[in-house]
Amino acid sequence: MRDRNADPFELACAAIAAVAAKDVTAEARRWLSFIAHERRLSPKTLEAYSRDVAAFLAFLAEHLGGKPKLPDLARLAPADVRAFLARRRRDNIEARTLMRSLASARSFARFLEREGRGKVAALAAVRGPKIQRSLPKPLSIKSAREVSDPASRAGEEREPWVLARDAAVIALLYGSGLRISEALGILARDAPTSAGQVTVTGKGNKTRMVPVLPQVAQAIAEYISLCPFALNSDEPLFRGEKGGPLSPRIVQLAMERMRGALGLPDTATPHALRHSFATHLLARGGDLRSIQELLGHASLATTQIYTAVDSKSLIDAYQAAHPRARA
Repeated sequence: MRDRNADPFELACAAIAAVAAKDVTAEARRWLSFIAHERRLSPKTLEAYSRDVAAFLAFLAEHLGGKPKLPDLARLAPADVRAFLARRRRDNIEARTLMRSLASARSFARFLEREGRGKVAALAAVRGPKIQRSLPKPLSIKSAREVSDPASRAGEEREPWVLARDAAVIALLYGSGLRISEALGILARDAPTSAGQVTVTGKGNKTRMVPVLPQVAQAIAEYISLCPFALNSDEPLFRGEKGGPLSPRIVQLAMERMRGALGLPDTATPHALRHSFATHLLARGGDLRSIQELLGHASLATTQIYTAVDSKSLIDAYQAAHPRARA
């Protein structure tokens, strides 16, 4: 059983040590330290990268007949990498996860080359799987308002403070365009109880300021007034029913209950509220570069996908409403 108190970094190193030779393990430890401290990747991203590289090395241990050493990595052929991808496909790993696995292994390979520990040319010679980029599925403005309205859950047999908490989190997701991790990462001392702004920490531990609407601030203030736990300034603002940090899964379950009550599709998830935030701003004339800043996207290309969503909604509206379109 995994020790919850164990250091995630040490767990990642141990996973790699179990499937790789000592020289590879030592370099992997240095690589993980580099991406954690120099590139400032989040703990979850670090865990994903280490898990991917451990899976790659575990495959090589079986494929090569022993724990791979640095010279073994340098001698890999493109066929070895393709065999790894084929094995993962047989395990029903989806294309997006396969692409991330390959990217993780390439990150480790680039580190080895930069440090003069050998070149793993085979990883660069193999193309990753094609990923069909699906458009985000935002809620309608009406549905987004209903979901973020505390009155939508008034009939549930839950503690009032729990309903107020969930309403405040959901209001933040839609009203400020946050990821769940960003909303749940807000500390009590930074609680936006009045309209204005709040600082959140996004991917890569990058911070940004996001606006807080009066209705959102009011929902947060309502939660704070009802919360039965002491909200110490340096602890998370949002708490679970036993007083610990609120789990993202609880927010997902709250959305599931509202989907049933409001008759919304399965695509109405907490992250869909962030998509709704961006799509609705764009539809109302929001500037794409400003929306990029609000969402915390590193690249404008990531934000531009919402232009396709908005165009599709216009076409759908045209086809539904124009007399000749329905002829």
